[in-house]
Amino acid sequence: MLWRRLEDNNPFGRGWRSPFSELENMRRDMERLSDLMQRRSPFQAFRSGVFPALNLTEDKDNYYVRAELPGIANADLDIQMTGNGLSISGERKIPAEDGNVKYHRRERESGKFSRIINLPKDVDSEKVEAKLTDGLLTIKVPKAETAKPRQITVG
Repeated sequence: MLWRRLEDNNPFGRGWRSPFSELENMRRDMERLSDLMQRRSPFQAFRSGVFPALNLTEDKDNYYVRAELPGIANADLDIQMTGNGLSISGERKIPAEDGNVKYHRRERESGKFSRIINLPKDVDSEKVEAKLTDGLLTIKVPKAETAKPRQITVG
């Protein structure tokens, strides 16, 4: 009964919470963040996980996919077109270090990767060209005739 009377006379209205409850919520969030950071290495926690980084652009006749692949050999790449989907996969190989090496910083990762990009419109998959120069993969994907803009004259 006393509690109900105090709540009814609350100057901040019903549902008012103590400012300490917000501090408690912040403390819990910080503990969760700290637990997350301790379970993972700092690089793993903030890494985007998307490799290779790429750009997709287009002009009137073609789509262009440009991907950064430093240190990757042509033989380690597999590029495939299926319908409107372009798949880029491969493996980054980094030579193994001697077993007695002590790392001060380790940011270069090795391993397999795969990216699949869905192109917006129909393409001519028979005429796709790819070249890898200085770590930059450029893939030229011609648009299908039905996907190209057509000039219509007004009569």
